[in-house]
Amino acid sequence: MASKVLDCKGLKSPLPTLKMLAVARMMTRGDVLEVVADCPTFEYDVRQWCRDTKRALLWFKQEGSQMHCQVRV
Repeated sequence: MASKVLDCKGLKSPLPTLKMLAVARMMTRGDVLEVVADCPTFEYDVRQWCRDTKRALLWFKQEGSQMHCQVRV
């Protein structure tokens, strides 16, 4: 199982989730994608993206203005 970190800081919705989709398509099923973003709607967008694409949100946390999540693709 491989993992990849995607930096989406400075991007506004829907760009972080669009970048997640592009990267996830290049990964193998079961790999883990970690994303860092600072868009105010990022948590909502990620949860919706996971529901829509049937990906597993492993965890989500906020550290100051930055949000981090891990998704199994």
